[in-house]
Amino acid sequence: MKTLTNSKIWLFAVGQFGWSLLSGIISNWLVYVYQPDSAENGLFIPQGLVILGIFTIIGAITALGRVFDAFTDPWIASCSDRCKSPKGRRIPFLKWASFPLAASTVLIFCAPLKGVSWLNALWLFVFVIGYYLSITAYCAPYNALISELGHTQKERLTISTAISLTFIVGTAVSMQAANIWNIFIGNGMERMSAIRLTFLIIAVVAFLCMLVPVFTIREKDYVDAKPSESTAGASLIKTFKNRDFRMFVASDVFYWIALTMFQTGLTFFVTSLLGLDEGVGGTLFVLMTALSLIFYLPINKLVPKFGKKKLVLFAFGMFSIVYLYTALMGDSLPIPTIVQGYLLAAVASLPMAIFGILPQAMVADVADADARESGENRAGMFFAARTFAFKLGQSIAMLIFTSLATIGKDPVSNVSDGSGYRVIAGVACGLCLLGGILLYFYDEIRINRVIEKK
Repeated sequence: MKTLTNSKIWLFAVGQFGWSLLSGIISNWLVYVYQPDSAENGLFIPQGLVILGIFTIIGAITALGRVFDAFTDPWIASCSDRCKSPKGRRIPFLKWASFPLAASTVLIFCAPLKGVSWLNALWLFVFVIGYYLSITAYCAPYNALISELGHTQKERLTISTAISLTFIVGTAVSMQAANIWNIFIGNGMERMSAIRLTFLIIAVVAFLCMLVPVFTIREKDYVDAKPSESTAGASLIKTFKNRDFRMFVASDVFYWIALTMFQTGLTFFVTSLLGLDEGVGGTLFVLMTALSLIFYLPINKLVPKFGKKKLVLFAFGMFSIVYLYTALMGDSLPIPTIVQGYLLAAVASLPMAIFGILPQAMVADVADADARESGENRAGMFFAARTFAFKLGQSIAMLIFTSLATIGKDPVSNVSDGSGYRVIAGVACGLCLLGGILLYFYDEIRINRVIEKK
């Protein structure tokens, strides 16, 4: 089998840049558009806690979408693990999922009726489900390739670093959507039309990028893995029998709940707590991304000395501090609000870099060790099982975020006093600490011992 060259690694990583553009649109702007902090920005679906008096519509839809996505992950992964295509087990999925993923992302924001309507809510639900099915069909096979294209821990860490870079760059670009649509608005375009045009442009770029690994990497040249014979259910059960994987996933769930609440709320933190323009959120995310890149090389150098686990534990602690600081932002701090925003970006950049690189590599290590012990390569299911767990976490996060965000909101004007967003940041801090405690029981030493036996 060939070893993936650096140029091929970056061509592979372009695919991650593509889907991260679309993922960034949903995670950063879906709630902002459909549950705005001011009615002046336009309302399309009923607002407030209208489902059982506990949940908002946007919260319920996004949570159901992620639950659906979580349950389709093992199925897609199993189909990929068992695929017998001459093109390989993964690449065919990337090819056929790209267009539906790009199209469904744009259609989510094309509600058919102006003003508040339950028909708009139905439209949103249908295309949210389509989006999550499509992104699973692309990402589950894509992530499995991390373990299979990288034949050693060093190669997998290099691949993980590259795709982490393209992921955060893609997410940062999607955060600039407000600055792009404000240009269109400034030239006389109606606000919602400008938003839709912006997302269409980003989606076209994303679609083309997602096809890059499809047409530049011959999977069979780098991967010699026999299709799995296990059914989806049996494979999933085998995967979760791995104790170290269970501890990693349990920790990961809390991380993703906290991160999703923070990422979804970033624009609200900027506008409601700091009183700054919505475009500043994108600027801060770009700064956070740029600063995190500085740490990429040092993190790779520190892994052989400290191990992945210790560095991720450190990142959990750092993120807890970031979330606590976010809860206190605003006039209560004797610092200009714009400086508070820049300080947030600076402190968050290091843990962002660590979590961007190492968790994917840790899953790849667990999958490799398990394959050596069991004799069955189920890399697709390991990554899907991880995705299954963290998407359940994201579902919980959306329910928590959208419900807590109603605290301190005027029911008529929909304007928030910011108290709900402070509670959200505080809850994220506590969840991050719990994630760090669970990761402590992950046995990295045993996993490395198994891998090094070869």
